[in-house]
Amino acid sequence: MRHNIRVAPQFAPVIDTSPFTCFERDEWADLASRTPLPLTADDITRIASLGDPIDMTEVDAIYRPLSALLQLYVDGRRRTAQERRSFLKEPLVPQTPFVIGIAGSVAVGKSTVARLLQLLLSRWEATPRVDLVATDGFLLPNAVLEARGILARKGFPESYDRPALLDFLADIKAGCTEVSVPAYSHVVYDIVDGAAQQVSRPDILIVEGLNVLQPPRLRPGGSGAAVSDYFDFSIYVDADEHDIEHWYVDRFLQLRATAFSRPDSFFRTYATLSDEEAVMTARGIWQGTNLPNLVQNILPTRPRATMVFTKGRDHRVEKLYLRKE
Repeated sequence: MRHNIRVAPQFAPVIDTSPFTCFERDEWADLASRTPLPLTADDITRIASLGDPIDMTEVDAIYRPLSALLQLYVDGRRRTAQERRSFLKEPLVPQTPFVIGIAGSVAVGKSTVARLLQLLLSRWEATPRVDLVATDGFLLPNAVLEARGILARKGFPESYDRPALLDFLADIKAGCTEVSVPAYSHVVYDIVDGAAQQVSRPDILIVEGLNVLQPPRLRPGGSGAAVSDYFDFSIYVDADEHDIEHWYVDRFLQLRATAFSRPDSFFRTYATLSDEEAVMTARGIWQGTNLPNLVQNILPTRPRATMVFTKGRDHRVEKLYLRKE
């Protein structure tokens, strides 16, 4: 049952003043029968993030209804745009991309959500082109972060080239035919000189990052614009901080044996750590950097999302909160 109205012991109706409607997992999964699932088990295996297990059951229960809901939002935006043009007698122009923002902590599973939605939505006839951009490409280069003394705060709001990110989204919403995004390497832990991702007027653009729901910075001389001003729909991926720490440590241990061991890896010194040393190091990084960023900057943006996923320790989404219209 949707949690819009509660009934008090006196049987008097009490209006729920929350801006969100809450769906329990089983209730949300019941919506799956209304839409096809155009994915295979091989698709799911290819897009699962390291340390963030996903299977067909989870996709069917959570992401299948979500993809159908997003199609309703996309179609609604298109109808509104058509009616606006007709009313204002505006010339016919190509549709600008529908932009979806995905926020949440390090290691909470944002990348998996983003890649799943990209694949699901691209299988719909009405949205054949779906691009995905991670805000890592808008991190300031390490040399700049070092000069400012904030390399240890990488991932905090001040470590991003916010004006460049805002300009990128403004160009996307203006309908520019091709917009560039700086390339970022998680191996070298830095912006890659001379490399870029080209975004060319997709039907849907998914923007994934830690701080994409940050409110505008109201500073003298600033524009007062927020990244989320350009979003048509946004998702915050939520979980208990102790569970996220556990997932972060597990991912660190797996990376120690894979990406960290590469000769060009920024973190290659971690590859030789013992299990005990690796766990202690990972927990130290979490407690010193990622947890403060979560508590101070990321978690406070949760109420700004259109939808909030609440995940349990097993990575399964247990509840979904959808903002009321």
